[in-house]
Amino acid sequence: MPKAEQTRQYIVEKAAVLFNLKGFAGTSMEDILKATGLSKGGVYGNFQSKEEIALQAFDFAVELVSRKVNERTRVIDNTLDKLKAVVYFYKERILNPPVEGGCPIQNTAIDADDSNETLRRRVIEVLDEWQSRIANTIEKGKQRGEVRPDADACAFAMQFIGTLEGGIMLARLYKDIHYFDAMAQQLLRLIEELKP
Repeated sequence: MPKAEQTRQYIVEKAAVLFNLKGFAGTSMEDILKATGLSKGGVYGNFQSKEEIALQAFDFAVELVSRKVNERTRVIDNTLDKLKAVVYFYKERILNPPVEGGCPIQNTAIDADDSNETLRRRVIEVLDEWQSRIANTIEKGKQRGEVRPDADACAFAMQFIGTLEGGIMLARLYKDIHYFDAMAQQLLRLIEELKP
């Protein structure tokens, strides 16, 4: 990787934690300079704005979490077991997430919903992609006879994500995994209802 790309990646990785912990408005360029140890020219020579850094930092954080989830699920063949593995992944990592500060989708969604239209649209794109992946998993499960044929894949995907994110929010807020447990049990029942 060329040095310029390494520098950009370094900035993105350091900024991802800052934005995930402090939000867009709460993270200053001074914070980014301090975290990276770079000069203003070192940062602005690679990015035109704080928003550009935030967008790439968000994408990096989401990709990191997705990669960790995929490491867990790609070795599982059964559709329902794959979905359960996602629940167990978050249960295990809820207080020790892949990106410090918790779920980057949730944090950025809350941070940007009324204050940054560009970030808000990017979160929506990521959520749409996530819903689509879950719905596709359900459809493949139907084809393999692992999911009942009348299951509404899109409705399931929305409910799955909403319940999962709600559990994450409660557990992170209270700093207590037991708040996620109730949502995890709900998700596992929801998954069981998909059986043919």
